[in-house]
Amino acid sequence: MTALLERVLQGVNEERLRKNLLEMLDIYSPSGKEEDIQLYLEEVLSSAGCRVERQTVEEDRYNLKVVLGNGDPELFLVGHVDTVHAWDLEQVGAQEENGVIHALGSADMKGGCAAMLEAFLVLNEVLSPLEHPNVGLLLVVGEEENGDGSATFLESATPPWVVIGEPTGLAGCFSHFGYLEAGFVTHGLKRHSSLPELGHNAVESMLRVLLHLGKDPLFNRDRSQVVYSIREMHSSQKGFVVPDRCETWIDLHLPPDRSPVDVQEAIRRVAEDAKLYIPGLKMTVDFDFAAAGYNLGTENRPAEILRKLYPQLGLNLHLDAFRSHSDGNLFFAAGVKPLILGPGALETAHTPDEQVPFREVVAAARIYAALCLLMGRS
Repeated sequence: MTALLERVLQGVNEERLRKNLLEMLDIYSPSGKEEDIQLYLEEVLSSAGCRVERQTVEEDRYNLKVVLGNGDPELFLVGHVDTVHAWDLEQVGAQEENGVIHALGSADMKGGCAAMLEAFLVLNEVLSPLEHPNVGLLLVVGEEENGDGSATFLESATPPWVVIGEPTGLAGCFSHFGYLEAGFVTHGLKRHSSLPELGHNAVESMLRVLLHLGKDPLFNRDRSQVVYSIREMHSSQKGFVVPDRCETWIDLHLPPDRSPVDVQEAIRRVAEDAKLYIPGLKMTVDFDFAAAGYNLGTENRPAEILRKLYPQLGLNLHLDAFRSHSDGNLFFAAGVKPLILGPGALETAHTPDEQVPFREVVAAARIYAALCLLMGRS
């Protein structure tokens, strides 16, 4: 380990990191309402002497960008500051128990953002300007909705590499699942509910469609690599009547080498086939969003750094594929190589039990700082 790297790793301030993380978790920042947390982060960075640039996404919504060094950044640390909406507004705020911090956004991904913030504070604090690597920090809005923050950044910059702090349990994910959002609508005939035989129940048709889909090999959870989840289903609810419309949305996460177009065609085939088995079926199928996965391989500079760094930090390196959707798909489509790596587990993200071990946040800060130092210096 070089003396410069040792200085950076030793410079991580756990007390400051904990304080900033807890403050961030106490600021409610669902997608579309990120200004309060951006104001907090801007103040922290500016007070430390960093030059912070606001990057406007839309009125009252902006990314924060900080660049170190004198050349074009070789690497950006990217974190999204928005969260999903709270399950219960009275439960917003952090609680720490036995070294684990529980709060909305703790894993997805304010834990990663706090670690990235600390990494940049350390680089700016312990290194002289001449020692600064050519790297950037990007704190974006809107990831949980449509990725408009990252899309805005990509309109003017495409760095060689980004590290995105989504929750991976500190596994290094150089491959990433694709994503497909499928919408099904069944149509029926509305009649008084005491006379269902005179109508056509759109909910019953939808249930039969879903059972039919479940029998196809594409949706066989034991055999198919495609991960699917029926996210929501609702129907026309007014009146004491047979429902004439039912809508269902299904999330599909596709292995890195699986084409979203091929999966769309397979779903359309199964849906068309359902008409042979479901009398009177009238159904439309739409795909609102699709993103291809990717596989960068593990023979590259960041992977080489991680292989040497993790043993020095007392960590076991696990390389995996990121199974969810993230801004990583967006960066890859723009020609940027994204590494997904962050504290916390995807299993608790978006749930009332969301949590992150603080020791992982500390380790992530050191990993990010090391990657910046070693990737951003020629």
